[in-house]
Amino acid sequence: MKNSKGRIMLVDDSQTLRYVLRDYFEMLEYEVTDFNGGEAAAKAFNRNQFDICIFDIMMPDKDGFTLLQDVRKIDPDIPVIFLTAKNQKEDIIKGFKLGCDDYITKPFSTEELELRIEAILRRTAKSKKEPKNLYEERIYKFGDFEFNYSAMQLSHPLKTRTLTRKEAELLRLLCEHQNKLLHREVILKEVWGDEDYSVGRSMDVFLTKLRSYINIEKVDSQYINPEGGRRNRYLPGHEPKVEICNVHGTGFILKVRE
Repeated sequence: MKNSKGRIMLVDDSQTLRYVLRDYFEMLEYEVTDFNGGEAAAKAFNRNQFDICIFDIMMPDKDGFTLLQDVRKIDPDIPVIFLTAKNQKEDIIKGFKLGCDDYITKPFSTEELELRIEAILRRTAKSKKEPKNLYEERIYKFGDFEFNYSAMQLSHPLKTRTLTRKEAELLRLLCEHQNKLLHREVILKEVWGDEDYSVGRSMDVFLTKLRSYINIEKVDSQYINPEGGRRNRYLPGHEPKVEICNVHGTGFILKVRE
């Protein structure tokens, strides 16, 4: 196909839905390869063959969650959108924890799906164009933490963990603006390429995970302010060295205290 806008892998056990989406996106000059199950899709997936994947979750042979893990072993950067009838909060959280780029529940608007795909492909195209030095490490130090952005590794004397791509991007932004308010809109635009409300919910999931990684040093209960609420949870002088604070309705601050 000439002047293709992108190569889509579409996986859903509904033949009708696959036909509708394939016709719609081919009309928009995308290349679409569709599969009726996760097993066939996993066998057909190759690095650089596709620009973006759209997966159903409930499939008889291999579910979408497992398929996401399979393709990410081959290409850790391939964007994946879940398009599914599973609309429970637990499923949405699981999808984002596994590293999906978006989660859309059925019924859905084809125009909305189109816009979300365009936003993701714009972001990935931009990152591919940026020059990369394979030997340059970007290290951020805050409190007792050391964050190697290039290796996506967060280190602390008590624990070292490898972050997902989204977690690493989010932490990089916080580190570059430590002790400054980072607005929600900036995070959504920089990391997700979208300011949509539903995407904002996924951002909150990732921030909760980062907060749990950083709250590794437990503060003694005697230093907790029993009447402080969220804003003043700790008695003066006993705040943790590092914490991610939520400024309600506005954004977040990576607070680093000496």
